[in-house]
Amino acid sequence: MGYRVAVVGATGNVGREMLNILEEVNFPVDELHAIASRKSKGVEVSFGDRTVKCQDIEQFDFSKVDIVLMSAGGAVSREWSEKIGKAGPIVIDNSSAWRMDPDVPLIVPEVNPDAVKDARKKNIIANPNCSTIQLVTALKPLHDAAKIKRVVVSTYQSVSGAGKEGMDELWNQTKAIYGLGDATPKKFPKQIAFNVIPFIGAFNDDGSTDEETKMWKETHKMLDPNIKLTVTCVRVPVFVGHSEAVNIEFERPIEPDEARAVLRDAPGVLVVDKQEHDGYITPVDAAGEFAVYVSRIRKDPTVQHGLNLWVVSDNLRKGAALNAVQIAQLLDETGVIKSSSGYRSITV
Repeated sequence: MGYRVAVVGATGNVGREMLNILEEVNFPVDELHAIASRKSKGVEVSFGDRTVKCQDIEQFDFSKVDIVLMSAGGAVSREWSEKIGKAGPIVIDNSSAWRMDPDVPLIVPEVNPDAVKDARKKNIIANPNCSTIQLVTALKPLHDAAKIKRVVVSTYQSVSGAGKEGMDELWNQTKAIYGLGDATPKKFPKQIAFNVIPFIGAFNDDGSTDEETKMWKETHKMLDPNIKLTVTCVRVPVFVGHSEAVNIEFERPIEPDEARAVLRDAPGVLVVDKQEHDGYITPVDAAGEFAVYVSRIRKDPTVQHGLNLWVVSDNLRKGAALNAVQIAQLLDETGVIKSSSGYRSITV
């Protein structure tokens, strides 16, 4: 017997990717339910070689499933996740609604798998922010090796992080500019085509944005509250794939070759780092892949024990859908939920 799985938000970018990855990794799904809002009831989505019709979240009986992959936004999650958890299944939520709740574990399986022991407190597990996931996946093995004191991060985040509307805006603005049409921003505060926007989310009183605050809080919750971290988040005209320029200061010396060796042995990480014209990874290279890629590993001579990294990952995969499915695998592997079926674990 496999698991009874519901995907809430199945018509969205991440929801569809969740369905793809469940099939790709051969997760033991006995029943699959696609759930969406009433307006999407009856819409068909693909699951392997099958099509599944979406059901209305208001009418669905969640007591008949074991796992709920939730990717319908914070408002929907705040309204539904606790109610669903009380009905029995474990909710793996992709929004920011529950990430900082002390009774909800925030998990990247390569970083803090032991946190799964708290899954039954509310029957909710939070999936971290997409940019945080790839950051902590790269930082964790280095922190274990040389203890990180301080990190400075600048992100280069693709428009798919803002959903289908963000991708449509980049596409439509690009066509409009080439065709001398109307490129007025609708989704983003400024033109995104042929531009970069140093603002994601909303401003806080201290001048930071909530996207930057998410990365700060989530990294401290999962990795180490003592790490000094400062972040600038930037939206760039890339369809899929987030990139990060990461500057790290360690407590002890660590040479670039040692860092490369540590990262090559780390789960979920692939090092592509040659001093050649194409010896590094870009978002186009990472699109559709599972790994967190690390390139451009080099010394920072301006601080004691400093390194620079370039970190790239597909934000719809490892940054969202893949991490959620890996959490479901972790629940199975640790016995928090049980199934007699087997599946192919993800390795990169």
